[in-house]
Amino acid sequence: MNAQNFLLLVCAVSFFGYGFSCLFSPHMVAEFQRYGLSRFRKLTGVLQVAAACGLLAGLVIPSLGGIAAAGLAMQMACGLGVRVKIGDAWFLCLPAATYMMLCGWLATRLL
Repeated sequence: MNAQNFLLLVCAVSFFGYGFSCLFSPHMVAEFQRYGLSRFRKLTGVLQVAAACGLLAGLVIPSLGGIAAAGLAMQMACGLGVRVKIGDAWFLCLPAATYMMLCGWLATRLL
């Protein structure tokens, strides 16, 4: 397995976890209230689970994985913006920034 596919799998597993957490975790209900985005929690979860599926499909159909990665990079850019706007500490912003860059890199490699 090459590094690109390994990182694609890491992202897919991460976004499956975060997506399902958005859908079912009481902690995420509270987090989205803190962000002021409660009405987008379920949509965020569904989009992340769908994109994680797209990343996995990217192992076979690279362009589909690239589209999924690009969508996730945009979503993480929005998430980073929200965290900066509400004044979260830099270490709380770091995961969104890291996944934004990682997914952006994957998108450029797969498209």
